[in-house]
Amino acid sequence: MNTSLLSPRRLVLALVSAGILGAAGVGALGFSHAQAAISTAPNAATAATAPVLALPDFAQIAARNGAAVVNISVTGMIRTSGEDNGDGAGARHGARPGMPGLDPNDPFFQFFKHFQGPNGGFPGQPQMPMRGQGSGFIISPDGVILTNAHVVRDAKDVTVKLTDRREFRAKVLGTDLKTDVAVLKIDARDLPTITLGNTRDLNVGEWVLAIGSPFGFENSVTAGVVSAKGRSLPDDSFVPFIQTDVAVNPGNSGGPLFNTRGQVVGINSQIYSQSGGYQGVSFAIPIELASKVKDQIVATGHASHARLGVAIQEVNQTFADSFHLDKPEGALVSNVDKDGPADKAGLKSGDVILKVNGQPIIASSDLPALIGAAAPGDKVSLEIWRQGQREQFSARLGDASAKGEKLAKADEAVGKGKLGLALRALQPQEKRAAGVNQGLLVEDAAGPAALAGVQAGDVLVAVNGTPIDSADQVRAIVAKASKSVALLIQRDGDKIFVPVRLG
Repeated sequence: MNTSLLSPRRLVLALVSAGILGAAGVGALGFSHAQAAISTAPNAATAATAPVLALPDFAQIAARNGAAVVNISVTGMIRTSGEDNGDGAGARHGARPGMPGLDPNDPFFQFFKHFQGPNGGFPGQPQMPMRGQGSGFIISPDGVILTNAHVVRDAKDVTVKLTDRREFRAKVLGTDLKTDVAVLKIDARDLPTITLGNTRDLNVGEWVLAIGSPFGFENSVTAGVVSAKGRSLPDDSFVPFIQTDVAVNPGNSGGPLFNTRGQVVGINSQIYSQSGGYQGVSFAIPIELASKVKDQIVATGHASHARLGVAIQEVNQTFADSFHLDKPEGALVSNVDKDGPADKAGLKSGDVILKVNGQPIIASSDLPALIGAAAPGDKVSLEIWRQGQREQFSARLGDASAKGEKLAKADEAVGKGKLGLALRALQPQEKRAAGVNQGLLVEDAAGPAALAGVQAGDVLVAVNGTPIDSADQVRAIVAKASKSVALLIQRDGDKIFVPVRLG
């Protein structure tokens, strides 16, 4: 989907990739309930009744679990892309690997994309050796190991090093890029293992520890607290991340995140950063999700995820005003895949998905995480906001391997005043070319509509979810709108809602 008119500036989402920087050795970390007490009482009179804060015993849990944390070294070949951001952390800056110097919004991006090879490079494009390192942890005595998919991606050889300095050639049983989970196997017996916990008992503010070899410093233990749970990231991810302030850097990727009982509750995976290095915000994959993916990979060699078959957008305040929602929550459906699960269930463009199986959708990115956690074939109940009313739908989910969910981004920059559109009816041949049965051609855009990103040549399909066929219809809807309108625009075959704030 072309979202060139609607790309908000945001922090760079950086994969903490071990494929850039080298590191050696393995680390061990952990912690348990503390044995030291801190009194915050201001004087002796209140000291007896002041709360006592227990600190985790980091050393004890590190000693108990360290032998089950491993170092992973990878080698392989990657195609050179002509763009090396040099930050050493796999930071995403918008351009696609193998697309030299082109922004995804550049019209030539799509042209060159058709000539790419299967690994993202161009045929005949030079390749260069790739070496990298990350972390992982043993979950069964016979050598099954969990790590990140991006740690072993493009790897030809994978070597696992234990804390006793033994090294093993590892087999990649499978990877799942949608959750960034990979499962490895080494030929060994009676290995130390880590105890898996759960995130249900994990509380915001609770101490957690990470382990790895950041920047090559072996056996590094870092500690922090849980900042949030169920955090959805704006990258169409299927993962409800655990957000922490634990220091995570290149080399930590794939390592365990421990709770205060010495149980693994997550796999350290990503950071938010403007520099590509740790800046106080890191994310871990919940261990329950990782375990589910692991079970599928061990059984079948791959993981499957469900799909609903919709393109969605964030519901900002302008959209909430346009659709008469009490608050800006939910996932706005901008497009429904033909004959997909949502289409068969009766969903339409302009619907706002408020709940899935009774679970509220606050941000639009909550939807892919909820749907992706289900299995293909599962039946889900959906609460939909349509034309000012709540309605209930039921959908049987499809397989995301066929076509994944799309997440569109809407630019919140709008102007004030009149709508500012010059519209005309579509000719029959234009309707056929655009693949629409109704709509108006935008001949010119000015004022609020232009500031919101509408351009000449766009097709206006609906206003506030109501399909339109005439300029009079548009004027009537705009006349009744108090603060804003939501325009469904089609451009280059893709549809997206654009919020326009009125004066």
